[in-house]
Amino acid sequence: MKNKIESLKNKGGFLGWLFNIPYLAYSVIFFLIPLVWAFWLSMTDWNLMSKNKNFVGLDNFKLLFTDPRIKAAFINSFKYLIPIVIFTVAIAIVIALLVHKLPDKVKGITSVLFFIPYLTSGVAISVVVRYFFSYNSALNVFLREKGINIDWFRDPKWAFIIVVGIVVWKMSGYYALFILSALESISDDVHDACKIDGATGLRKFISVTLPMIIPTLTTVVVLAAGLAFGIFTEPYLLTGGGPNLATTTWQLEIYNTSFTNFQSGYGAAIAIANAVHIFVSIKIITFIMEKINKKYGM
Repeated sequence: MKNKIESLKNKGGFLGWLFNIPYLAYSVIFFLIPLVWAFWLSMTDWNLMSKNKNFVGLDNFKLLFTDPRIKAAFINSFKYLIPIVIFTVAIAIVIALLVHKLPDKVKGITSVLFFIPYLTSGVAISVVVRYFFSYNSALNVFLREKGINIDWFRDPKWAFIIVVGIVVWKMSGYYALFILSALESISDDVHDACKIDGATGLRKFISVTLPMIIPTLTTVVVLAAGLAFGIFTEPYLLTGGGPNLATTTWQLEIYNTSFTNFQSGYGAAIAIANAVHIFVSIKIITFIMEKINKKYGM
């Protein structure tokens, strides 16, 4: 009997590894090998076109510390992070609360309507926004008639606000579904207990609802942070990273360096630095949110 149990355990371990082979193969082919290849390229002066790749050691990484474009991308990553996380999460909470209060008959279709911006192509949104804020658009014609002349994409402040606004609008409905799911999972007994204790409205939300959805908010905050660190389409199509590098991002600098300036070795170094930056930042954010979750969550 003991031998049979041991045999089953060994068989179970073998089956576990067998079922994990596709995932391991995927990780090796699409993550580990490209990562090693990128690290090798980062220590060369490859120009994307030539067959020759001259080894330059850590010179590309040293250049990162003196490159004003990389400095701007690094600073901008946190400039994007703060408003995108705050506004996306706040609006997502409001949307989730509004949908949660709706009758069940219309709750599903309303959730889908708020989800549509997430499904919309970033390219399509950027084209529409570009036209909406163009010089001869109805908005700008109206503003000029009122004596207000704003060059939206050449003003660093407005260009940054527009990019952030697009991202927040696009993602808020998507993250609202996470929060809505958490709200729906709260038992009716909890709501009844709140009524008995006289806790309603804002007091109920702060004292009961919010602590119960903090685990979900932790996930949403981390996802929103990852989103903020990965912005590319909007600044690429709307501003090109300008004006004066006000909207540039890590991804935009990687693309321009590798495929526009044909400095692929240096571009790989930027990509490696970006990966480390994102990994460390997300780890710190996750650690902070876990602490908040343990202290205030239910």
